[in-house]
Amino acid sequence: MGANISGALLDGDGNYGPPSRPRLDDIPESCAALVLAKLDASEICKLARLNRSFRAASSADFIWESKLPSNYKFIVEEVIRDPTLLNLQKKELYARLSKPNPFDSGTKEIWLDKNTGGICLSISSKALTITGIDDRRYWSHISTEESRYPTVAYLQQIWWFEVDGEIDFKFPAGTYCLFFRLQLGKSSKRLGRRICNSEHIHGWDIKPARFQLTTSDGQHAGSQCYLDNPGNWVLYHVGDFVVENPDALIKIKFSLTQIDCTHTKGGLCVDSALIYPSSVAKVVRSCS
Repeated sequence: MGANISGALLDGDGNYGPPSRPRLDDIPESCAALVLAKLDASEICKLARLNRSFRAASSADFIWESKLPSNYKFIVEEVIRDPTLLNLQKKELYARLSKPNPFDSGTKEIWLDKNTGGICLSISSKALTITGIDDRRYWSHISTEESRYPTVAYLQQIWWFEVDGEIDFKFPAGTYCLFFRLQLGKSSKRLGRRICNSEHIHGWDIKPARFQLTTSDGQHAGSQCYLDNPGNWVLYHVGDFVVENPDALIKIKFSLTQIDCTHTKGGLCVDSALIYPSSVAKVVRSCS
């Protein structure tokens, strides 16, 4: 009987009532933190709105440090080069790194996928080596609102088409996918409506473009396809690479070529090269 009384509450007349039911607010903050540690970032943010215990627990450093990539100090100190970010709480650091962070004079960007914490990289056309880019008979940089960057490279016409890029980076262990973001045609706005000028598009249906990727640890990948879908930005898959040692710098070299000089080709916008973790790449490609 004593056990029943100990779980009961006194009512207004001093009499014992039925035992109260446990509520979510009764969960200790330490227990809530253990639950949150098992979830991804978006789920943590949703549960943080549930009650005070989860809201307080959602700011714990040990939770967010486990969501940050293993090389986050390398990113902060050697890529973004802002070591003061390490003074932030880990939740604030995660939020900051989930936004686009420019580096290399603004020609590249790095950010974390908000859901998985995976590292994503973007390399602008100005950070790529493009054959003939300084000859205005062939290439120009045009302003755009459809890129992460202020301009994209636009090809009017050329015989030898070649775009090369490379990057040295410390990636967390995993599989990564590399893409080129391209568009046939030059888009602009007229009277508030998007239009695409296709007058220079030619030559891409005669021979396929070739994509290649190599890494400093001996990996090779490649593909080829005809460029199509005028007026739309397309992610063309170059290939995948695997990182096994997260503490080692790996050099990624990649290229896009169409060097059959029996014909010219033109009317192409080159925006950037992109690197995504394979799990993120699946989502990005399904949405593009």
